[in-house]
Amino acid sequence: MHEAALRGSSYYDLPAVLRWFTANVGMHHVHHLCSCVPFCRLPRALRLHPDLARIGRTTLGESLRCVRLTLWDDTRRRPMSFRELPTSAADHARGGEPHSGPQ
Repeated sequence: MHEAALRGSSYYDLPAVLRWFTANVGMHHVHHLCSCVPFCRLPRALRLHPDLARIGRTTLGESLRCVRLTLWDDTRRRPMSFRELPTSAADHARGGEPHSGPQ
């Protein structure tokens, strides 16, 4: 159960001001591990248990770089952008044949 709590969510490592505005929501994996830890004590829990800060860690910069990755590639088992989509599939997703612009 502890393994699922740690691996089933991630640590969104935000700058201090965003941690304050979001009530430490990025540290939600600690809450899954021990729900009795209040949001204001989550930073202390990470300081006392540094291994928790390495599990599923994602930074603000990493998440912003991933914004364009909106599709899942089953073949390569990774996220991908619409730009990486093969042309025929992209045309199908738009609902028609490709055209050169407004007519």
